[in-house]
Amino acid sequence: MLRKLVVLCISLVIVGCSSTSTNNGRYSMRHDKAPDQPVDVSHVKDAVPKVEPKSRGGNKSPYTVLGKQYHIMNSAAGYREVGTASWYGKKFHGHKTSNGEVYDMYKMSAAHKSLPIPTYLKVTNLDNNRQVIVRVNDRGPFHGNRLIDLSYAAASKLDMLKKGTARVRLEAIDPHAWHKAAGTTAVVVQNSLPDTASGRYLQVGAYSSRNTAEFVQSQLSPLLAGLSVQVRPTTNSGRTLYRVQVGPLKSSTSVPDLVNQVEQMGYPGSRLVDFP
Repeated sequence: MLRKLVVLCISLVIVGCSSTSTNNGRYSMRHDKAPDQPVDVSHVKDAVPKVEPKSRGGNKSPYTVLGKQYHIMNSAAGYREVGTASWYGKKFHGHKTSNGEVYDMYKMSAAHKSLPIPTYLKVTNLDNNRQVIVRVNDRGPFHGNRLIDLSYAAASKLDMLKKGTARVRLEAIDPHAWHKAAGTTAVVVQNSLPDTASGRYLQVGAYSSRNTAEFVQSQLSPLLAGLSVQVRPTTNSGRTLYRVQVGPLKSSTSVPDLVNQVEQMGYPGSRLVDFP
């Protein structure tokens, strides 16, 4: 029995947030969708390639999902492939990805079945030649012959939200070569684990309406680069409040600067809260 539980836990970590998870109980929504309010992601910047070690989570090889076995590539060097892209959004927003990070649909990320995590990709929509750079931090898609699942923001910038899928070309990026061409220096990350420092969050507000909280979330997420904005429901004496919280905060985050930034966006009175 214990072995079965261990196998189940490993399977959940591998599948991550990708849009074909069959465990509906893990999510508050049965079907995926875009944010309730239109979100302008034109100012959301591409992922910036960094030199990173393989993450401790999400790189187990081989792994099996829905009865099919997959193998992780040893390296993404030289990877180039054409196929169908899909996207995933609100249902998986705020849930953990395969490598233990938190999926943020307003960031430039993606899920792939066999590339090492993390991998940086240039994605080109072959229908309109729009391009984005994303960071692979999740596994999937496990639906049909789809090649990659893109975040809501990435799909929006590629103008593929309405159709739902697009024919794309994927090209792996060598961070050193990319920065050399750009005349910049590549950042070398020594530890691939998320720098969460603690369970400390900046609470922006608490709302009686989920829709209001999610609207605030949609306004903040695209503007707070590198930070996750979550809606956390809490119930006390039969009353449910939906708390909008930024975090968990990194040890390098300047809290006064963050408070000021949130206030400038029109949300004064934020405060720090801790969760175990």
